[in-house]
Amino acid sequence: MTQIIAYCGLNCAECGAYLATINNDDRQRAEVAEQWSREYQVELKLTDINCNGCLSTSGTVFSHCQVCEVRLCGLAKNIANCAHCKDFICDKLVKFFQMAPFLRERLQQMRDELSSD
Repeated sequence: MTQIIAYCGLNCAECGAYLATINNDDRQRAEVAEQWSREYQVELKLTDINCNGCLSTSGTVFSHCQVCEVRLCGLAKNIANCAHCKDFICDKLVKFFQMAPFLRERLQQMRDELSSD
């Protein structure tokens, strides 16, 4: 399976919004909107579920990702993802990892692989 690792370590290729977008699947968009609305206690519509992945600089990016401080920092530093950053693990990531601790492991593993090359 293809991996598209976002700055924070999420795999965009596993993200419902990304998959619904590349498949142009409104049924899938509706399911993701319903699920995320329930999980994150926000109101999302089918039209909100469009994303070409967090690494995209010219395509559509999901609304949260547009303002994500981790993504904005990675874009500003022009890095592949946070595993490549000299400031790894920064305060932005510490805060993010509180919500998604498994991503810390993914990025750390990637960083370890980079340092062994």
